[in-house]
Amino acid sequence: MNISIMQPYLFPWVGYFQLIAQSDTFVLYDDASFIKQGYINRNSILSDGQVQRFTVPVPGASIHKRIGELCFSSEVGKILKMLKQSYSKAKYFQDVMPMIESVFILRDRDITACCETAINGIFEYLGKEKNIIRSSSLDYDRSQNAENKVLDICRALMATKYVNSIGGRQLYNSENFAAKGVVLKFLQTKMISYYQGCYDFVPNLSIIDVLMHCDPKTVKHIFNSFDYVD
Repeated sequence: MNISIMQPYLFPWVGYFQLIAQSDTFVLYDDASFIKQGYINRNSILSDGQVQRFTVPVPGASIHKRIGELCFSSEVGKILKMLKQSYSKAKYFQDVMPMIESVFILRDRDITACCETAINGIFEYLGKEKNIIRSSSLDYDRSQNAENKVLDICRALMATKYVNSIGGRQLYNSENFAAKGVVLKFLQTKMISYYQGCYDFVPNLSIIDVLMHCDPKTVKHIFNSFDYVD
């Protein structure tokens, strides 16, 4: 079985969804400490051709708290207004905005619940189902270093292959994984571009931008535009 593990991010960039798309099981690592100024609760979109940041407040956020202990604020009116103003003329606005809005106003404000709802909503829109679980639901040794935590999660899920984003190449050793019967691969996103309603393409935006401008077939193609690297 092939797994990937990432912290819960709200509508992150496309590389995150490529990890999910190629996984048999995707683990939302809600045991991690909250990172301020990270991408758990914020990302960027395009508004009139300019990059704009959106941030969902997290009351009581602290690096001393686990992601699974925290909730998003319900004060999201300004963000929704910005999204609607920025993408009202986008080709697929009417198709995807209701799903996006339903995540922002979700009654359960738990960070992981909102992020999981967003992931499921996007893959349902694409006609796919994904198996997503929380790390907090698993029986593994949380006292170990980062690599051994991943290996113990692989053990708990009987995984035979672990895929990480390319940024993790300095963190994990393929020989250590092989010794536990797990193949280690890294996912590298290919060069991606699509029409954004302006002349110069802006990369690495929230998946919201992709969904607003691309039909489901193109989105699925983008999700598969990656290479595995040892």
